[in-house]
Amino acid sequence: MKLKSKILAAGVAVALMSTAAIAGYKQPAPVDVDLVNRTALGDMVSAQQAKDEVTYIGCGIRKIQTGAGVASTGFCQARDADEEQFTCFTQDPELLAATATTGDFSFITFAWNEDGECTYIGVSTQSFYLTEKMVK
Repeated sequence: MKLKSKILAAGVAVALMSTAAIAGYKQPAPVDVDLVNRTALGDMVSAQQAKDEVTYIGCGIRKIQTGAGVASTGFCQARDADEEQFTCFTQDPELLAATATTGDFSFITFAWNEDGECTYIGVSTQSFYLTEKMVK
């Protein structure tokens, strides 16, 4: 095979590989806060790339040194494009563990009770939450 043919074949292979890198399944999950059913969900990439300037979703943990040791409080918060928002809090060890698993590309869902305490925290980090902008 001549050198030009080898270079052309390599170029075609690289072009096909770059197309394959952005061709996977995508499932954006825009943020939605349901104040009636006390639930919120959405993925962090969709929230960050929302066309408005109000949408967000995420979870975190705060640790505070007290006289009796370290107290941990977790929270999840979300605000959707309709400006419905909520933040719930928890000190439950299992829910704190779930909160700690959020990543840059996570889908997050959470629920709360009438007292504003988190009753459910779900986190899923999957490739299909990435957008084509993120993969290029």
